[in-house]
Parts: sequence; structure tokens; C-alpha cells
Amino acid sequence: MPRGSGIVGWGGYVPRYRIKAAEIVRVWGWEPSVPAGLGVKEKAVENVDEDSVTMGYEAARNAIARANVDPREIKAVFFGTESKPYAVKPSATIIAEALGITPETMASDLEFACRAASEGLRASLALVEAGYMKYALVVASDTAQANPGDVLEFTAASGAAAFVVGPASESVAVLEGVYTYVTDTPDFWRGQHSRYPMHGEAFTGEPAYFHHIESAVKGLMEKLGLKPEDFDYAVFHQPNGKFPLRVGARLGFPKEKILPGLLTPIIGNTYNASALLGFARILDQAKPGQRILVAPFGSGAGSDAYSFIVTDRIEEARNRAPKVDDYVNWKRYIDYAMHARMRKLYDRRPV
Repeated sequence: MPRGSGIVGWGGYVPRYRIKAAEIVRVWGWEPSVPAGLGVKEKAVENVDEDSVTMGYEAARNAIARANVDPREIKAVFFGTESKPYAVKPSATIIAEALGITPETMASDLEFACRAASEGLRASLALVEAGYMKYALVVASDTAQANPGDVLEFTAASGAAAFVVGPASESVAVLEGVYTYVTDTPDFWRGQHSRYPMHGEAFTGEPAYFHHIESAVKGLMEKLGLKPEDFDYAVFHQPNGKFPLRVGARLGFPKEKILPGLLTPIIGNTYNASALLGFARILDQAKPGQRILVAPFGSGAGSDAYSFIVTDRIEEARNRAPKVDDYVNWKRYIDYAMHARMRKLYDRRPV
């Protein structure tokens, strides 16, 4: 049975600039089979004047427009990222101030690798159901972080997603259930003073990504008495273009239910926005009565599995803001030199 909370409004944002995997191959001498094996052709990268906060603001503005609520009624803002612009200064307060939500609100930056925003989503749904507030805002946003020349550079991309969480009676997608599975698995990390993340190679697939997502999804389906055929769409965390299809197949989901939310092959892995941006894309096209599985994952490691049921309210809300594909299709290609300049990948200090 549906619970007392859900998604009232949703929004996404993808920066305009793109760099092709073939260009990274050319610069660093990788074999073309490497990005092909990852299922990635190109990725989105932020401009020189963009960061996780500015992208998160754009996505949040779209979510509030679809929710059609007064920002002053939003009493919590959770910002999930692993590329915040300040080591010590909250990003959530910047977004809250820019949107007119402050000062009577909670505002927190969350951390759990790519699952940080999903933590915020779980907390927001619980706060609404408990009656502590009517609306909360969840923002997922990350910039393209990868050590130049590392294999991660093929997939590390930029993008944002945001959701206004509120009562089920006003929701476009009502929460049916959620299940979380976490362990201490060191598959991906970044030290305190490290500029770029490190990864445990083989450990990033097993026992991290696949084990945690499968455990969370199986736990959710057992809890709700559901099977893969009961879902119309399935959205998994997207570190590359192959893992979501593989984990879906292992769980019994046909690729036809996964492909509508699979964005990594065309814009790259947007980290915290990965699964949630895919969820936003599904909401751009879902019909009332359809059931959506959303399973974000964060290295370290943990996964949440959500089941949402779309309501009649989605048709009215859909056209109040740009769709995810509007941003996906609005693009301009750049070469690696421009990418390095925009991302400040070089050191300009005098020798």
C-alpha cells in the first residue's frame, strides 16, 4: 500500500558542453575498446563558471516549478555531492538562499559517495511522513572528477537532479516502500587532501556495486511482495553504461525497463545525480499507475531501493519545467584542451 509521502516536483540539469570518448582516447593513447567496453560515447562537463552548487540550483528551480509550491514552505534542504566547492562551508545554504527558502529551514550537506543525495531523499520522506514538515528539497549534484588519464575520465561527468518531497495527496509519485543495505566496503575513496578519487579496480563491481544493489532490491521486493514484472521501469546507479543492464538482468529486469532511465552512455556518470537524474527522466514520460524502481548506490558502500507509484497529478506538473532530454539534446562539443582549461586541470603556478 502507498505510504504518506512522495515526490511532489522533480527537475534535472545537464551542462551544455560535451567531450567525446574518442577525444580522450586520442589525448591519452587508450585503446578505443576501453570506452566501448564501458558503454560510453561522450560525457557532459561543466563550464568554467559552473559547479555542483550552480547546477544543483538549476535542477532545484525546475523541481520547485513542477511542485508549484511556495519555497518558504520548504523546511529542509539536503544537498548530496562528492564535489562540493567548499571544504568548510555548506552548499545547501547557498541553494536555499538563492531559492528564497531561508531562514526558517534545515539545511545540510550529506556525504556517502554517490549515495549522499539518496540519504537526503530517505530522510525527507521520513520527515514528511512523521509530520515534522510538509515539504523538503533534495538536491543531487556533481562535477566531472577524475584524475587526468585515468580510466574514470571516460565516465566522470557533470549533472544535477532535484526533488521536492511532500505529502502523498500532492505527489506525482507516491512512495510505496524503501529498503537500504550498507556495509564497509572500500571500493572507491578519496583521501582528505587528494584532488581526485581512487578506485579499487575489480572491487568496484564485486563485492561493491552488484552485491549492494542486488541485496537492496531483493530486500525491497520481499518486503513489498513484488516481482520484477510488477515494475514498469527500473533505474539503477550508472557508473558506466554496462553495469545497470547487467545488474538488472541478474535481478530479472529486461533491458526495455532499464533503457528509458539509462543516461550514462550519452552524458556520462553524474555521480550523485546518476540514478536520480535517470529517475527524473522517467518521470518526464511515466504514466499514472505505473510503478518505478529506483536503486542508487554509493561506494563505501551502500544502496537504497525505492518503489514509487505514479499518480494522475504527473500530467499537469510535467510541462512546468524543461525535461531532462531538453538538456541532453542541447549540447556543444569541445576538445580536450578546452576541457582542461574549463576544469582547471593544469597548474598555472610559476616554476
